[in-house]
Amino acid sequence: MPEQDASGPIARFGTYTGRCVSNVPDRSEPAVPVQTEALAVSGAMPAARSRRMRSEQALIRGALAGSDADLEALFRRHWPRAYRAAFLIVHDHAAAEDIAQEAFLAAFRRLDRFDHRRRFAPWLGTIVANRAIDWARARTARRESAHEAPEPEAPRDRPTGPYSEELLAALAALSPEHRAVVVLRYVLEYTPGEIARALELPRGTVNSRLRRGLDTLETRLTDSDRR
Repeated sequence: MPEQDASGPIARFGTYTGRCVSNVPDRSEPAVPVQTEALAVSGAMPAARSRRMRSEQALIRGALAGSDADLEALFRRHWPRAYRAAFLIVHDHAAAEDIAQEAFLAAFRRLDRFDHRRRFAPWLGTIVANRAIDWARARTARRESAHEAPEPEAPRDRPTGPYSEELLAALAALSPEHRAVVVLRYVLEYTPGEIARALELPRGTVNSRLRRGLDTLETRLTDSDRR
């Protein structure tokens, strides 16, 4: 594999290390001149432990059969990415926890309708992203209707890692819609086609939002470096 380009805004993104442990695969995407590792969370487990892990399909079958242990295992396996994706869209720890938990509940209630030939993570991620977008839009609407200033930032009870303040400030400059496509692409590792289906958008709109979002992030992080 050719060496990745280390330029661009996402190359300097810090990892969020609250509930989300970063263990990042080495990947790159043609035509997008940025490195995406620090936004990605692989969810990889130590080799000895991963050999003992039950398959996702087995956990789903067990959960459908009424196994609380399998339901909890499914939750623990997918919680870090779900919470991280929600947080990076809404920028609110408490709201991100609520959104991720509500997404899990919604998924578990519809588990009997889930196509077991598909992976669980993209299905769950779609629920998380849509709920996070709705929450962020509602917050913006409340502020605009009441002519309120932005709410003060919640106390940082979880560390956000190196460069995180720059990352969060740059992401906050994007609309919820642009944040969502960036998070889906570089955190949940959806393809543009999967994002289009998840958000019910034309493929061209997804590509446009990705490009605009990345350009905005690069500009803001470059400006931050000059200060």
